Amino acid sequence: MVKRVEGLLCLCVMLLLAGCGGRDADKPSQTLKEARLEYNQGLEYDQAWQFRLAELYYGKVYRTMKENPEEDWWLYGEAGFRYAHLLCERGDLAGAVAVLGEILERVEGNDEFPSAQRSTLLSKMAYCQRKLKQYDAAKQTYAKAYEARIKDVGSEGKGIFDLVVLSDCIFLALFEMECYEDAAQWLSRADAEFAVYEQHGDSALVEEYRGLQALYHVQLLQATGYPTEAAAMYANIPRSRLLNPMGSTTAAEYLMVAGRYGEAADLYADIDTKFTSFYNSHITFDVVREKLAPRYAALRHAGRTTDALDMADNIVNAIDSALVWQKLSNAAELAVIYQTHEKELALKESKGKAALYLVLVVAALLMLLLVGYFLWRVYCDNRLLTEKNRLLYEQISQREEAEDKERERQQTQSVETLSQSQQLYRSLCHLMEDPAVFADPEANRDTLARIVGTNYKYVSDAIRECTGLTPADFINQYRIRYAARLLTTTDDPVGLIIEQCGFTNRSTFARLFHDHYSMSPTEFRHAAKG
Repeated sequence: MVKRVEGLLCLCVMLLLAGCGGRDADKPSQTLKEARLEYNQGLEYDQAWQFRLAELYYGKVYRTMKENPEEDWWLYGEAGFRYAHLLCERGDLAGAVAVLGEILERVEGNDEFPSAQRSTLLSKMAYCQRKLKQYDAAKQTYAKAYEARIKDVGSEGKGIFDLVVLSDCIFLALFEMECYEDAAQWLSRADAEFAVYEQHGDSALVEEYRGLQALYHVQLLQATGYPTEAAAMYANIPRSRLLNPMGSTTAAEYLMVAGRYGEAADLYADIDTKFTSFYNSHITFDVVREKLAPRYAALRHAGRTTDALDMADNIVNAIDSALVWQKLSNAAELAVIYQTHEKELALKESKGKAALYLVLVVAALLMLLLVGYFLWRVYCDNRLLTEKNRLLYEQISQREEAEDKERERQQTQSVETLSQSQQLYRSLCHLMEDPAVFADPEANRDTLARIVGTNYKYVSDAIRECTGLTPADFINQYRIRYAARLLTTTDDPVGLIIEQCGFTNRSTFARLFHDHYSMSPTEFRHAAKG
């Protein structure tokens, strides 16, 4: 029974703890839910060009998921990628490399992590390495990115447009590093994949991308010392294939390198006219660098001084606008960051208090359970002890009844059949029927010898021969039995009964009583009256 109750108690404790800290394994944890919300918040800030706030939230999600990425590998990789991207854009290449390296190391050989996502992370890592002028490492990383993308789509030669784009991105990176031979190989790989895509792909996209793909060949020819061939190929590209911002910008870059500045200036003006909505309404330094500065350079090299000066004025105004916008944006973002930080501190404090209260409540419940358990154990032990003492009392009563009968039998024996020691012992027993004899604290063998009118040695011999006891034990036996009778028949305190029986030391009485009855005086009284 005890073991069963102890098992139930342990089960209650485990259920209590599970209720406080457990969760359904099929449901996302609260931490994961909060991470997903913060990731969405980061996306909103990212799309609103509030990059500091976006970086803050992406970083929070990345660090949160870093503790337990198994909950959502995709979110871990995506938040880390976006966080690294913004670090890179801010110029913190080392920080970006550290984040990307940590993620790539953890997902190495992990089949649960999407291969496409790993390819994206590797591409961003290669970009950072290229910016750090670690060209050999960048080449190897780009190759790994392409391999990961192949693993995702199955194989080359299927006309996968993503493989075309990735091959062209690697071509452009190697082209910028002036690794023209390697760049040519990747451009050929993009051509082969695009040729398959042309057979089943979107016709509008095919038309536009043909022009972009041809422009890459034009740039490569120009850079490798074939300007005539480059010019001829450029001339054969239909203008209809250069109607998108990327194609027009790439064409303008080629014209600048080829020294055809007037054409480049006209193309930049055309881009500015047709694709104003392509650029964000915010004037940023990126817009100045990528849009206005190339147009100014084309005008200046083309000898259009007046237009170049006007463009220079536009650049100055744009820089002023960018500075103002950046200051306002930074101030607004810093304010939001401060408010967000304050809210997080308040939330952490409230969560800390809630956790503390929960711990206190759990501790209190556990204490109540333990106290209840111990009280129950005490109750059970007392019941067992009471039952044991009751049985023991019955045995003692039977034993003492048998001893009294034996003593009565001896008293009825003929004097002629008794030895002198037995006759003296009979006299002593008759004498001890008076409590006043043994209740005297000073009572001893001399007292008994004096009362019966003999020598104390005869008294000792008679008691030892008939009972095997010493005179002191003989007297204490009568005292203990008298105490037992008083405990049974009266409600006097134990201390008073001790004095009435002739004991002067409470501990001596307790020891002798327990030796004789195997229980304490209080337990004996309960057993006798229970």
